Amino acid sequence: MTNFVESEERRALRKAVADLAGKYGPDYFVAKARAGEKTDELWAEAGKLGYLGVAVPTEYGGGGGGIGDLAAVCEELAAAGCPLLLMVVSPAICATVIARFGTEEQKRRWLPGFADGTTKMAFAITEPDAGSNSHKLATAVRRDGDEWVLSGGKYYISGVDEVAAVLVVARHVDATGNRLLPSLMIVPTDAEGFTFQHIPMEIVSPEKQFTCFFDDVRLPADALVGAEDAGLAQLFAGLNPERVMAASLATGMARRALDQASEYARTRTVWDKPIGAHQGVAHPLAQCAIQVELARLMTQKAAALYDAGEDRAAGEAANMAKYAAGEAVAAAVDQAIQVHGGNGLASEYGLGALLAASRLSRIAPVSREMILNFVAQHTLRLPRSY
Repeated sequence: MTNFVESEERRALRKAVADLAGKYGPDYFVAKARAGEKTDELWAEAGKLGYLGVAVPTEYGGGGGGIGDLAAVCEELAAAGCPLLLMVVSPAICATVIARFGTEEQKRRWLPGFADGTTKMAFAITEPDAGSNSHKLATAVRRDGDEWVLSGGKYYISGVDEVAAVLVVARHVDATGNRLLPSLMIVPTDAEGFTFQHIPMEIVSPEKQFTCFFDDVRLPADALVGAEDAGLAQLFAGLNPERVMAASLATGMARRALDQASEYARTRTVWDKPIGAHQGVAHPLAQCAIQVELARLMTQKAAALYDAGEDRAAGEAANMAKYAAGEAVAAAVDQAIQVHGGNGLASEYGLGALLAASRLSRIAPVSREMILNFVAQHTLRLPRSY
């Protein structure tokens, strides 16, 4: 990391993505979500233009960039009113893990589809009794001859109904029943024994949430990504980009809310003055703007560290970025609603649809409390509290 100025190429990428997203916008996104439909047209066009594959290696049809480039795409789409949740999962976690640890055959099979957007893959780690604590995962995989047998379940898994496969975190079980290290398995959604059930949510989003069930799902030997004994190191190679992307999704939504609130405050006139001329309206918006910019800066730092191969430092920065972005978007959307008064919850303005999504940013993919635990333990070197 030599400076905090984005390259000319990154700035051009942001503008191009913003122009694309502007053709669709929040009305398109919300209409699709409320109708129970997918944003397939936007996803397909973004893939065709290469935006979804900017971080995929060039030899597999991608742009050869880093997670910072993909995060910029995610942020600009969200800032234009089209926060695509599957961007956090499919091209960020799954493509990154396969690019770093997959076999050559796995790379040739999956990465070109990630690059052009024709392939989507979900990611499954959370469980009812473990959350995302990989040490407590019950989903298990065992050897049976030349095959793997997967059993267990996951919940709050995004987009299972629109993907070709799910990258599942499972713990190996030996012949005596002992649970060993976790690793990653590619599970096709049409595999026998794999079923999933929709979880109704209050969030207005085209991407749905699901509970997944693995009833002795048989998988070929090449379903394993990376080493059988890789454990947590390989897992966090995908989770750090997830946090960077989640932060970018949040700051993009926050920018959208602040842009809308600022425009309203400039044009809404009460007692012969725009309401934005009053410090009671202006100062809270200014505070939110500062929070958002600080979160964006930490997100760029986390992405730069990850792209430089500094995994440990990237983990600390990515957690901080995700925390900061979650707090920033929750505050920005709340203040935007307040600035609009009663209009803040009118369907016409669309801020109510952002409310639950912004609040989710403080919970997923890792809660603010677990990030505080991480920072207390690893940054401040305080005794572990859990």
